[in-house]
Amino acid sequence: MSNTTTTDRYPSDRYPSKKGSMRGRRWGYTAAGLVAGLFLAFVLFQNNTPPIESEIVAFDVVDDHTIEVQLKVTREDPAQDAVCVIRARSKDGSETGRREVLIPASDSASVVLTSRITTTQRPGMADEYGCSTDAPDYLRAP
Repeated sequence: MSNTTTTDRYPSDRYPSKKGSMRGRRWGYTAAGLVAGLFLAFVLFQNNTPPIESEIVAFDVVDDHTIEVQLKVTREDPAQDAVCVIRARSKDGSETGRREVLIPASDSASVVLTSRITTTQRPGMADEYGCSTDAPDYLRAP
């Protein structure tokens, strides 16, 4: 028989210690990544709400080259001017007319206004292209 003991045959430096196992570290990293991801999603969601929203309430085809559009605009800050781009489209979906509309400052957060768009062919529908609180100076009266 030999005089070697089990500690000589299996030295403790050869195997990882039970204190800092890889499984525990993986769970820790996974939990930290999940918390960081949820925090980032929350911050991005809070900062992603638009300051202005718009929708077409109604439209009426006046003649072969004109459409009348009712637009509802809701702003976070009604004291600030806004501009919306509305457009007319033909029945095949192509854009036939476009107009920028100035929404002046008001006391109400929501405003409904009516505007006419002149078109190059018979309009079939109207839609809003987008709105911004950065209204250009050429839309304001001098």
